[in-house]
Amino acid sequence: MRLLILATAALAIATPALAQTAASAPAAAAVKGKLNTADTDLGTLLDNPAAKAIVEKHIPGMTTNDQVEMARGMTLKAIQQYASEEVTDARLAAIDADLAKLP
Repeated sequence: MRLLILATAALAIATPALAQTAASAPAAAAVKGKLNTADTDLGTLLDNPAAKAIVEKHIPGMTTNDQVEMARGMTLKAIQQYASEEVTDARLAAIDADLAKLP
């Protein structure tokens, strides 16, 4: 819960920057051909059932939180600065490793 409250606050503060990031993140992921925590926005991960399961596996409760929709335009890497206890480097690395295995 704290994770998404912080992400929501960050979203409100950084809306202009995120508008640009949100527009470029899916394109960056498409260019690379792989989903990842640094370039792929949370919305794209949530819309992909396999990716959503991976995020939920490593950060339990994130995908089912009532406030998750407000953070859809942010990457997990961007969310990390506001929720470093839940979104750790180790969890991001594990998510990236699992995402890399997706077709």
